[in-house]
Amino acid sequence: MQAIIGGTGLYQLTGLVVTRRQVVRTPYGEPSGALTYGRIDGGPEIVFLARHGYGHTLAPHRINYRANIWALHEVGVRRVVSVATVGGIAPHLSAGAIVVPDQIIDYTTDRPRTFFDGEDQPVTHVDMTQPYGAAMRRDLLAAAQACGIEVVDGGVYGCTPGPRLETAAEIRRMARDGCDMVGMTGMPEAALARELELDYAALCLVTNDAAGKGASVDQISVEGMHVVVEDSMKNVHRILAELVSGRCSASGGA
Repeated sequence: MQAIIGGTGLYQLTGLVVTRRQVVRTPYGEPSGALTYGRIDGGPEIVFLARHGYGHTLAPHRINYRANIWALHEVGVRRVVSVATVGGIAPHLSAGAIVVPDQIIDYTTDRPRTFFDGEDQPVTHVDMTQPYGAAMRRDLLAAAQACGIEVVDGGVYGCTPGPRLETAAEIRRMARDGCDMVGMTGMPEAALARELELDYAALCLVTNDAAGKGASVDQISVEGMHVVVEDSMKNVHRILAELVSGRCSASGGA
């Protein structure tokens, strides 16, 4: 089964015919909300979860990432698309661009980041050389191509703690580190998905130039970010609809 985790601006899926909702209890506490099941265009049943809660009440540092990923795995999800908004650091990632990143750098320090924690758990090292699933990335790119929507294939996502936005100096540091974009929710979500062997990839919408860059050289316009989300999230919806319809899956669909 396939799941979509919706970030800022994606609290429900356009065209999703809801079939049921399910509250899942986990050993790690409550997920961000009930799991919503449904179908788009008569395709396979999928699961949707709003990462920030259905009223956008959970800040990035308050999200229970372990509960979210555990709940999806518990109900049989094996493929996950994580939708997120990001700031563009690289010059080619201007507002409105859509990116399927292939690498990530984690700047967070205080989030519970593993399922292998506790006296009864063995020491376990999980390979993160390639943090995103190759098959899931391939299917996202194929879906975008089928829709005629240009997306950027590859890029380094830098994950900061939030909820505040970054300083210009922090962005300069991240650029030196090799980051192409900055967000607040990519980790530990990707690592937890890897621990449970989920085929996980991200679909990122650039909503603004990062601090000190381009139009954000003096300050970031939060209002401008909202405008970009309203104008560009429709393309994200189209890609997701194409993906979950089963028409373009190169690896067997859901």
